Amino acid sequence: MYVARGKLKKCTAQRGREGEDKALQYLAGAGWSILSRNFRARRGEIDIIAARGGILAFIEVKTANRYTREDLQHVINAKKRRSIIETSKLFLTMNRKYNQYRIRYDVMLVQGDACVRHMEGTFAEHDEAE
Repeated sequence: MYVARGKLKKCTAQRGREGEDKALQYLAGAGWSILSRNFRARRGEIDIIAARGGILAFIEVKTANRYTREDLQHVINAKKRRSIIETSKLFLTMNRKYNQYRIRYDVMLVQGDACVRHMEGTFAEHDEAE
């Protein structure tokens, strides 16, 4: 049983990395500059940090076989959103040159070999204060 779990976890992690690779390709093709991948801090991790035209996007990538509109509500829960926001604040503290950029929190859904959806401004810091 333990070995099966390990293989499943490895497979899931590999699928996640492949999904991030697809998201990076999509973003680069859309003119985004990739600033960081898997930015980690004590409070959490941000899959991709990218900039374009005065916008700084903190992007969570989710990879799955299939997504429905209802899935979006469960893709990133409140705890994960708070973690991304707190981690983004640390990134900004460490990289003050981006303080004048407009901050945005995006989600990218990846399915198979394609970016299914790049959802811009999926959540905001003030949403989490309520």
